[in-house]
Amino acid sequence: METIFAVAVDGPAGSGKSTVAKEIAKRLGILYIDTGAMYRTVGYAAQKKGIALEDETAVTAMLSDLDMKICPQEDGQKIYLEGEDVTQKIRTQEAGKGASIVAAYAGVRQELVQLQQKMAQAHSVIMDGRDIATTVLPQAQVKIYLDASAEERAKRRVGELQAQGKQADLEVVKQEILQRDDQDMHRAISPLRCAPDATVVDTTGMDIAAVVETLLQIITKKVQ
Repeated sequence: METIFAVAVDGPAGSGKSTVAKEIAKRLGILYIDTGAMYRTVGYAAQKKGIALEDETAVTAMLSDLDMKICPQEDGQKIYLEGEDVTQKIRTQEAGKGASIVAAYAGVRQELVQLQQKMAQAHSVIMDGRDIATTVLPQAQVKIYLDASAEERAKRRVGELQAQGKQADLEVVKQEILQRDDQDMHRAISPLRCAPDATVVDTTGMDIAAVVETLLQIITKKVQ
């Protein structure tokens, strides 16, 4: 596996993309790039600067001097904003909603997609997001669309929040996930959709280990 190759993983919120992609990166010795974290960081930065997320012009203009650094690590990546490690700070529900809003802006997408493509040109990567196979890396050797029922995804999210010591109502989280799906699937630019040549994996009822093994089999067949 010395040749540079790319694995594109798309899917809705809570389908397990990031968790699985991190583990696969570790197993294959390739870089994991969490594109969603980049959009979360842009939304977080806007809020920190007092810019309304709905103000597309101001959010896009902010990018010209935004000091955001993505540093690949063995267990994933760290994201720094103006020198501060915000890797954990951007994992909130609020940051997720902010990401969904700013990800719909053409200027934001253009800037971040260029950055993502540069990273994939230099290293073998596994990249996850909403439009990796369709827009960011359409030439990826492996394209996977991870899915799961809204109920399953809500349960996983509640579990994550509880593990962080936070309380969460399953029905509220489920509605937020459905709202996020609707936003992501119906945005005008690079909506969430399954690439025609992607392999669909429904993770409902599967644990992380089973999903990882399933994806490794798919990747090995296509990259050999």
